[in-house]
Amino acid sequence: MKELMLGNKALARGLWEAGVKFVSSYPGTPSTEITEEAVKFDDIYCEWAPNEKVAMESAFGACLAGKRAFCGQKHVGLNVAADPLFTLSYTGVNAGLVVVVADDAGMHSSQNEQDSRHYAIAAKVPMLEPSDSAEALSFAKLAYDISEQFDTPVLIKMCTRVAHSQSVIETGERVEHSTAYEKNIAKYVMMPGNAKKRHPIVEERTRKLTDYAETTPINRVELASDELGIITSSTCYQYVKEAFGESASVLKLGMINPLPVELIKNFAAKVKRLVVVEELDPVIETHVKALGLKVEGSELLPRIDEFSQNLIAQAFGKKISAGVTLSDAIPPRPPVMCAGCPHRGLFYALKKRKCTVLGDIGCYTLGAVPPLSTIELTLCMGASIGATHGFNKMLGKESEGKTVAVIGDSTFMHSGMTGLANVAYNQSNSTVIILDNSITGMTGHQQNPSTGLNIKGDPAGKIDLEALCRAMGINRVRVVDPYDLKACDVAIKEELAAAEPSVIISRRPCALLKTVKHKPPLKVDADKCIGCKSCMKIGCPAISMKDGKAVVDQTQCVGCGVCSQLCPKKAFVSTAAQA
Repeated sequence: MKELMLGNKALARGLWEAGVKFVSSYPGTPSTEITEEAVKFDDIYCEWAPNEKVAMESAFGACLAGKRAFCGQKHVGLNVAADPLFTLSYTGVNAGLVVVVADDAGMHSSQNEQDSRHYAIAAKVPMLEPSDSAEALSFAKLAYDISEQFDTPVLIKMCTRVAHSQSVIETGERVEHSTAYEKNIAKYVMMPGNAKKRHPIVEERTRKLTDYAETTPINRVELASDELGIITSSTCYQYVKEAFGESASVLKLGMINPLPVELIKNFAAKVKRLVVVEELDPVIETHVKALGLKVEGSELLPRIDEFSQNLIAQAFGKKISAGVTLSDAIPPRPPVMCAGCPHRGLFYALKKRKCTVLGDIGCYTLGAVPPLSTIELTLCMGASIGATHGFNKMLGKESEGKTVAVIGDSTFMHSGMTGLANVAYNQSNSTVIILDNSITGMTGHQQNPSTGLNIKGDPAGKIDLEALCRAMGINRVRVVDPYDLKACDVAIKEELAAAEPSVIISRRPCALLKTVKHKPPLKVDADKCIGCKSCMKIGCPAISMKDGKAVVDQTQCVGCGVCSQLCPKKAFVSTAAQA
């Protein structure tokens, strides 16, 4: 049956058709929907793991048990999972193991723009790269065959445009697979003596995979003009086809590690001009140059951001349409924390005390933008605590009384615990604030080990954050409601003044959770409002100024009452009395 399907959903469908039994992932845009779609199939056990490293190790355990397994993450998540990946290349697999990494060229929702193809090369594992939803489905199935044929984990590289665009796919039936587990110490116990014997096997596997790349149908030649030949992959293939149609010959690569040799040489011999079109780093281009071929690429196209059909056409000197412009300028819409966001009150209290705030990865990173402008560092998952420890160790009393780390509950579970262990063990006088909004907010409300629910929303093991922090050696642990500005201010003041490490848990569920019952919205008594704009200091999108008076958009307001605590004239009143 043919169906229009999102790339991520199509890949999940491919997992089901391939007979996958186990999925463990950590949510990260643009990869999240793969696991969210996979969990809809009753034949597949799915879970959110605390982080990507644990997810990959769990998936390996499942494949070791003889069941096809999958692990998904975004590109920076593969950094976390790189440790097991590199050694999995040596051990190989039992049943098939496929790992998806979703890159984010253009940094729509990421802190960097890394190219994950380097991981495939460095780890010496094959990588497939689909260019649309149909290939996402078929490549997922093919990846398991390759994994089992060549005894290797297989990477599939998605990207934002493939993951989040729709194209036509054709569904198939599920085929079950199972392999018996057999004890094999030489293969699976990677102590140095065994690992030394496995490395030559990996190199021989790479040679065999290179031979496979020469003839696999997913690397295909589309001959047209002999004037220009373009080697490309992924979404760049789509852009090239739109820009050139049948006026250029194309070598479309679906397997991008290892890359073929003779296939590229033969294609180059058929065209007068050879160009590589690829986003970000010159991976294919470098390989082609190493073959001694004359090729263009880096000098024509940028090494940053996403490409488009117009960008590619322009790079080749083709005329492009001017397009249609709007007569009215569209006002900018900078990102902002939602109305009623529990983080807003806490950040306001931190700004009021002029704290140095080292932040982390999550929607609370928006605390860095005006009018709060509070967060001064965002690096990677869990870095806030480690960075605060080092910062305080070096500056001592100069920073201890005003520097805090802020980290979300899910991020704390992901990689914040080890940072807190370091604070407790090496005794920096650091204050850590865990922003517990009872969900993984930034990626679309996924559960985590502190919420008490699993991926299906069923009851699950729940980690007690207060007990955990105390067990890690933190004696000062307290909980505050971020809607209570006075309580936040007191907690921050007292914990920063303490002569030992401390944790503040700022606990209030995300305002967008369906389970959260909001109070009636507020309104402004215009007679009391003096237009002082004190309420604007928290940056709530539900509040604006009109004719010199504050106005509340009641379609956005959740009645949190933070604004009313700032108003010197008590002009904010509940609409409940009107009902």
